[in-house]
Amino acid sequence: MTKNIMIVGVGGQGSLLASKLLGHLLLTQGYDVKVSEVHGMSQRGGSVVTYVRFGEKVYSPVIDKGEADFIVSFEKLEAARYVEYLKKDGRIVVNTQEIDPMPVITGAARYPEDLVGKMEGAGVQVDAMDCLSLAEEAGSAKAVNIVLMGRLSKYFDEIPAEKWRQAIRECVPEKYVELNLKAFALGRGE
Repeated sequence: MTKNIMIVGVGGQGSLLASKLLGHLLLTQGYDVKVSEVHGMSQRGGSVVTYVRFGEKVYSPVIDKGEADFIVSFEKLEAARYVEYLKKDGRIVVNTQEIDPMPVITGAARYPEDLVGKMEGAGVQVDAMDCLSLAEEAGSAKAVNIVLMGRLSKYFDEIPAEKWRQAIRECVPEKYVELNLKAFALGRGE
C-alpha cells in the first residue's frame, strides 16, 4: 500500500531538506519512493508544496485531494490551505507559527483566528506544536523542518528513531549535524 506525505510551507522554509531526508530514509528502509520537486512560489515567499510517496511500487510523486496520510506544515494557514488533500483518517503535523500572507501584510485581510481549533472542529486530527521555539532551543530557527521531522517520526513505529538520526547524519552538512539531531530529539519530545 502506498503512503503519502505532503510538506507545505511558505517560501521554501526547509522543505527541500525535509523531503530529501524523508526520501533518503524511506529508500534505506526498502520502499519505492517518489519525491516531487518543490512546487509553488518559493522564490517570492509564496505557498510551496512537496510530495513524498512511498510503498512497494510507486508510479508518480503527485498526491491528489483526499490522498495524503500526513500533511507536514511549517505554519498554520498553510495546513488549513491544504486540508482537503488529507485522507479521512490522515493527520496534520503543524508548527504553530503564523506567517502573514501578503493580504495580511498590506492590511487587506486578517490572519484567521484559531485555525487549529477550526480544523479539529471539522474532524481533522491535528498535532500542533511550537516548532520554532524548539528549533531556537536546538540552536537555529532554521531547524524548524527537523523539529517537524522529529514529530512526524513518532507516527512511524516501523522505522526506529535511530534510522531517522542516521538519515540526518547522511543528509545534513557535517557542521550542522549535532544541531539537527538536537532539533529532531526535541520534536520527538525527548
